[in-house]
Amino acid sequence: MRVIAGTARHLALKTVDGMDTRPTTDRIKETLFNMINAEIPGCRFLDLFSGSGAIGIEALSRGAEFAVLVEHNKKAAECIRQNLSFTRLADRAVLMQTDVRTALGRLEGEKPFDLIFMDPPYRQSLEREVLEALADSSLADEQTLIITEASLDTEFAYLEALGYSMVKYKKYKTNAHIFIKKLRGAHYEKSRLSGEL
Repeated sequence: MRVIAGTARHLALKTVDGMDTRPTTDRIKETLFNMINAEIPGCRFLDLFSGSGAIGIEALSRGAEFAVLVEHNKKAAECIRQNLSFTRLADRAVLMQTDVRTALGRLEGEKPFDLIFMDPPYRQSLEREVLEALADSSLADEQTLIITEASLDTEFAYLEALGYSMVKYKKYKTNAHIFIKKLRGAHYEKSRLSGEL
C-alpha cells in the first residue's frame, strides 16, 4: 500500500497483519480520490475506522488542511502513528485511539468537517449508527460530504428518514462507495415532526 499523490507520493505505508482490517486497495483509493480531488485542498477531513490511516494520510498528502483519524485498535493506532511520522504529515493530524462513537462525542462542538470518510466493518450496521450520531451534530452540515465504504448488500433506504440524501453511488466488484449529504432543512423538519418546535 502506498500514497498515490501529493507531498508523500509513492511512500509505502505500513499495514497491520493478523487483524480483521480490510484496507482499501490502491486502485479503489485512486478511483475515490479522483472523484473528490477538487474538494481536498484546504479541507477538514475526518477518517473514521481508520485502520492503517491510508485514507486520511492520502487526503493530507493531497493538501487537506487538517485530519482527524479515529481507530480503536491499539495495533492499528500504532501503525497510523508510524505512517504519519514516516510521511511527515503528523503536524496536521490528530489520532484518536478510541471507538468512533466516543470520538464523535469528544469532537462535538467543533466546526463541521468538509469531508467525512468511514470504512466500518461490514454487516454490523455501524454506518447507520454513525449517520444517526451525525444527524444533529455540529461535525457535519449541508456542505459536508460523507463517504461510506460498504458491502454491496448494505441497505441505505433509511437515509431520508435520518435527514440525508445519497448523491452518488460508486460500485466496485465487491464493495461500493456511497456519497451522502444532509438534506437542507432536515434538522428543522425532524424537529417539527417530533414536536420539538
